[in-house]
Amino acid sequence: METRLRTLVKSGLWTLLGLVIMALVGFAFTGSLTVGGSMAAINAALGFVMYAFYERLWARIGWGRHV
Repeated sequence: METRLRTLVKSGLWTLLGLVIMALVGFAFTGSLTVGGSMAAINAALGFVMYAFYERLWARIGWGRHV
């Protein structure tokens, strides 16, 4: 099982990557940095929280692990 700090760091880096990609996609579709950035920020916040919960859930599941 990994530590909570490791999960949070992984979540943060994943969120940063998603933030950049979503901002670029939002800008490409809307032509607005404000709208694209807002979409990216909302997506990043939700994604950060959901990924942390998802990782912690899977850390408790033993299926598919070799010990």
